[in-house]
Amino acid sequence: MTTRRAVLGGLAASAFLPKTGWSQVGEPVALSAAQRPDGALSLVGLDAQGTIVFEIPLSARGHAAAAHPTEAEAVAIARRPGRFAVVLDCAEGRVRTTLEAPDGRHFYGHAAFSRDGKYLFTTENAFEKGEGRVGIWDRSAGFERVGEVSSGGIGPHEIIRLPDGAFAIANGGIRTHPATGRDKLNLETMRANLTVMTPDGEITDQKQLPELHQLNSLRHIAALPDGRIGCGFQWQGDPFEVPALLAVFEKGKGLAFVDMDEPDLRSLNAYIGSVAAIGLDGFIASSPRGGKVMAFGADGSLGKSFSASDVCGVASSAKTQTLVTDGSGQVYVFERQNLARLAQHDRAFDNHLVSLNS
Repeated sequence: MTTRRAVLGGLAASAFLPKTGWSQVGEPVALSAAQRPDGALSLVGLDAQGTIVFEIPLSARGHAAAAHPTEAEAVAIARRPGRFAVVLDCAEGRVRTTLEAPDGRHFYGHAAFSRDGKYLFTTENAFEKGEGRVGIWDRSAGFERVGEVSSGGIGPHEIIRLPDGAFAIANGGIRTHPATGRDKLNLETMRANLTVMTPDGEITDQKQLPELHQLNSLRHIAALPDGRIGCGFQWQGDPFEVPALLAVFEKGKGLAFVDMDEPDLRSLNAYIGSVAAIGLDGFIASSPRGGKVMAFGADGSLGKSFSASDVCGVASSAKTQTLVTDGSGQVYVFERQNLARLAQHDRAFDNHLVSLNS
C-alpha cells in the first residue's frame, strides 16, 4: 500500500510549470461561482478586463474553486457542510468527474493543488471528532483519494499553496456538525490558528490567536511572493468589542495585527470576506457585510478603503492589478490605490474569486 509520505514526498521540490492550458479558454485571470437571474448556477472565468470568457453550468452552489496550475481545469468545492466537489474541464465546458467526501467528512469550500498539479488538497471536517483534516486526492488516478492529514486545528477553511510549495491553512476554530447545520458548537473554547505544513503533512509553523482574539475566526488568507500571509477574520463575539480583523503572518515571527480606528473597524460589521495579495508588499480585503474594500501593507499598515455594496470576491490578476466582484454582477479593478468599475454582468457573483496568477 502506498504511504502518504511516499505519495507526496518531493512535491515541494517540483518545478513550477508555465500556464499553457488556460490560454485555450480566453486568457482568464480569475474564476468565480455565479448565479444567473433565473437561478441557474455556474463557474465563470473572467479576463483582465472583467469579461466573462467561459461559463460552465453547476448543479449546486459552489463556494470557491481550485485552479490547476497548468491545465484549463478547475475543481468547484461545495460550501460547508457540502460533501461534493466537481472537476471541470474548462476548455471543453464539461464535468470530468465528481468527488465525494468520505463517510464522517464534509468539505469546507476551499482546496488547492500541489505546485506540479498532481495532487489536490481539500479542507474537511472530521465531524464526529470535531477535528480538521486535509484530504489528499491523486489527479493522475482520476482524483482517487489517497490519504488525509490533520489540518492542525478545528474548522479549517481556506488552504493556499505558498511560493515554496508548502501550504498554509486557516483553521477557523469553530466546531460544527451536519446534524445541527451551521450552528457553532464550541464558542466558549474556540481558538483559531494559522498552520503552515509541507505537502506531506509535516507542520513547520503554527500561530494560535492570543486570548484577546479567542472569538476571532480566521477564515481567509493570501500569500505574497516572499511567503508573508495576509489574514482575514470573522468575529464571533460582542459586536461592540471587535478586535482587529486583519493581520499579517511572517514565518518565525507570528501575527502582526492591522490597527484601525474604531469607527472604521466597526464599519466592517465584524466580517472579512476575502483576502488577496497585491504586488510584492501588500494585500486587499473585502467586507461584504460592511460594503468595504481596503488595502493593507505587509508591515501591518492600513491603506485606502472604498465603499462597494455586497462586495466580496478579490483576486490578484497581475503584479499591480486586482479584480473585485460583488453580488450584483459588477467587476471592479483595484490598481494603484484606486477602485474603478470595469464591467457589469447579469450574474450574482459568489463569495470568492480564485486567481490564476499564482
